[in-house]
Amino acid sequence: MTEGSPQSLGSIIDALVRQLGIQTKLKQYDIVDVWGSIVGVQIASVTSIDKIEKNVLVVKVTAAPWRTELTFRKHEILDKIHAAMDSKAIKDIRFR
Repeated sequence: MTEGSPQSLGSIIDALVRQLGIQTKLKQYDIVDVWGSIVGVQIASVTSIDKIEKNVLVVKVTAAPWRTELTFRKHEILDKIHAAMDSKAIKDIRFR
């Protein structure tokens, strides 16, 4: 490609993401868009994604009984996350 030739904005952003080395971090945040479809409406209504820290998804839960239930179902939810995102960028879930 010669200098000054037009490039699509998407290809420029992709190149920047690769150059910055943030592909995994961006992939992790895809979970925000699919959380409700992974866990369902009922669980989504009592949870919210707080942050992702060191490959751990931190989820706020509105009530202790729900937190207990979700802790028991953590591996099931993690498997659904991996399948939905086609990635294992999220290594664990912490409910708080």
